[in-house]
Amino acid sequence: MIELGYMAKRVVLRPEWLDAPKVIDICAVSKCVSNDFCDYINYWKHNGFWFFDTPIDIRNVAFENGIDISDTTLFYYRGHPQQFDNDSNVWIDYSADADLPTNVLPPFDEKFLGFDVVTYSVQNAPECSPLSCNHLASKLHVNKHCLIESLDYAVDRIENGAFNNSEPGPFRIVSVNSVQWPSVG
Repeated sequence: MIELGYMAKRVVLRPEWLDAPKVIDICAVSKCVSNDFCDYINYWKHNGFWFFDTPIDIRNVAFENGIDISDTTLFYYRGHPQQFDNDSNVWIDYSADADLPTNVLPPFDEKFLGFDVVTYSVQNAPECSPLSCNHLASKLHVNKHCLIESLDYAVDRIENGAFNNSEPGPFRIVSVNSVQWPSVG
């Protein structure tokens, strides 16, 4: 897995329109349902995977711009080393944007929540999470966080077309992990 980085998000409970009773909340990588802490791209402090290298980087953006992050959950992401091109049905490598410094510091402690399948048609920032954005959670096996529990299942569902006609790909599988905010001191 590739170390992608951190993001602070405002996690929401399952919306009524998502017909997936097992789902309690949406911990998707995309900001379509559970928003990022801000429109962070405008500050150009993110790394080449379009996340943050450390939680301190997020705190600095928030502090410098008067953004309240007290109601956010901190996530750490790792990515499957290849993305699936659903037009040609092949797995291909991807890497960080070379124009943006990337030096991810992995957390010491994290809680694995599941795998999300995320679209990257523009090849930079995460776009949509079809499990929630396109209601695929109502058709696939997901956990209470609207995530897939098994990497093998995620790969199989992608390769067998379950994500076709949801959003433009390619699709990346991202491990979603919750982490505690480091203490300020």
